[in-house]
Amino acid sequence: MPMDALCLSAVRREAERLILDGRIDKIHQPSRDEILMQIRSREGACRLLLSANPARPRMQLTERTRENPAEPPMFCMLLRKYLTGGRILEVRQPPMERLAELVIEATNEMGDKVTRRLILEAMGRRTNLLLLDGEGRIVDCLRRVDVDLSQENARPLLPGLFYKYPPIQTGKLDPGSLTETDRAALLVSASPDTPADKFLMDHFLGLSPLIAREVAFEAFGEVDAPVGRDPETLLDKLAALLDRLQGGQVQPTMLLREGKPVDFSFRPILQYGPGTENRSFDRFSALLDEFYQAKENADQVRQKGQDLIKSLNHARDRLARKLALQEKELAETQNREENRIRGDLITANLYRMEKGMKSLKTENYYDPVCREVEIPLDPLKTPQQNAAKYYKAYTKAKTAQEMLTIQLEKGAAEKEYLDSVLDSVSRAEGERDLAEIRQELEETGYLRRRGKGKNQMKRPAAKPLEFRSSSGLRISVGRNNLQNDKLTTKQAGKWDYWFHTQKIHGSHVILWTEGEKPDDQSLHEAACLAAWFSQGREGKKVPVDYTPVKFVKKPAGARPGMVIYTTYQTAYVDPDEALVKKLKK
Repeated sequence: MPMDALCLSAVRREAERLILDGRIDKIHQPSRDEILMQIRSREGACRLLLSANPARPRMQLTERTRENPAEPPMFCMLLRKYLTGGRILEVRQPPMERLAELVIEATNEMGDKVTRRLILEAMGRRTNLLLLDGEGRIVDCLRRVDVDLSQENARPLLPGLFYKYPPIQTGKLDPGSLTETDRAALLVSASPDTPADKFLMDHFLGLSPLIAREVAFEAFGEVDAPVGRDPETLLDKLAALLDRLQGGQVQPTMLLREGKPVDFSFRPILQYGPGTENRSFDRFSALLDEFYQAKENADQVRQKGQDLIKSLNHARDRLARKLALQEKELAETQNREENRIRGDLITANLYRMEKGMKSLKTENYYDPVCREVEIPLDPLKTPQQNAAKYYKAYTKAKTAQEMLTIQLEKGAAEKEYLDSVLDSVSRAEGERDLAEIRQELEETGYLRRRGKGKNQMKRPAAKPLEFRSSSGLRISVGRNNLQNDKLTTKQAGKWDYWFHTQKIHGSHVILWTEGEKPDDQSLHEAACLAAWFSQGREGKKVPVDYTPVKFVKKPAGARPGMVIYTTYQTAYVDPDEALVKKLKK
């Protein structure tokens, strides 16, 4: 769900305990819509994430490391200039608003202490992040808004303008400050047939549809009950919810269906029944990190890897058309024996033929019953030349079959390679992974090499993913074909174990044995990692082949990541995300 005002207040309280009076050490902007601040306080070091992504607006503490761009964006440089070294004095949230405000004491160019504010407006498509000076003027914002001032409720957001809070929705009340008069007026005005959740959404600020339905479910045992059934109970349940939230009685909860995250809240959600699992977390930071990680990785790959995906799909389409034509040509060569037979029959009947004949009728001695056949002839050619024409067609078709078979095998291998690169792109975790895949495609000729600009920084190569088995053995997982090649053919010793999913694309996994025989648990865990980092991630009983590295060979001229292997065993394992996280820790 978009983070509503109630959930934001719970997350804000969690962050406030750690960041209040803390100093801002570093500021990064890992993506276009995210600011990450490293803060040092009496409670220790932590990282505060401010996300102005319209689909995922939020403020949270985070434990995830994020890859930063080679050159920081302009807004990041601005925040570094004005906020680095600043002390967080206060964390504010206007009542029932999706808005978080950091009040920061920093120093100006003259060394004097000044107060600045960093405001996150977490409001859907209007989500924004703004830096204000001590007088409330906008220094700059992540998204500048220039609107026609003749419009009602127009609120331009531009550097130099005084900042104003977003206008409050008219006709709605703050449920946290509801008076007896307001309550009595609501009870009188409530239409008995109005659904209870709609009644709450129409009259109160800060409630998401999820929480409105949950309050209705608590009051009436169903989400679509009319408010007229018992409006006083409905308001009592809402007041009790707010009291628990104000008192800090929250339980970070993720909602899962079929094991996949679908929503989250500051309390268990019971309206969906047994079909939805409520998973509790100790901290909102852990909940939000896990909930958004897969979505953010997928978005990052989709945005930054779009050119790679487009180039790969174009190459695959072109290859598919080429293979279709070659298969058609190969099918046509299957009739080549008829040309040879016609040549033999013409040669056997030369004594009966004359130049200028348009056809030859003769018995086909290749036929068990010797049926008569009619062979078309070129009247401008001699009988010997007609026979040679059919023999030439036969030889050409035979050679074509041999060459087309080789070309189709190469084409199939190329398709396998392109599919493996697409699989690597889908599992890329950041810009560095995508850069290595781009380098691989440049080396294999699928992309043109890009010239390096003067200010373009060279990134250090990404390292394989590293894990530890339960018994302490190191396990390495390649992120892409170049890493797969390096791991398997250059780094691993002949007695280390190599793992790969059978007949589907995935990473090369190396279990480093240090020359000793590995235990069964380590073998099983390495096989589970190979299944997880493959196209079989969503399946069950995924076949994983494994063998000592000495039985794995790279054919001469093979594409990156392509190997052959012998003397192997196969394990059937279930991909297990919990095990992957455990081994990574």
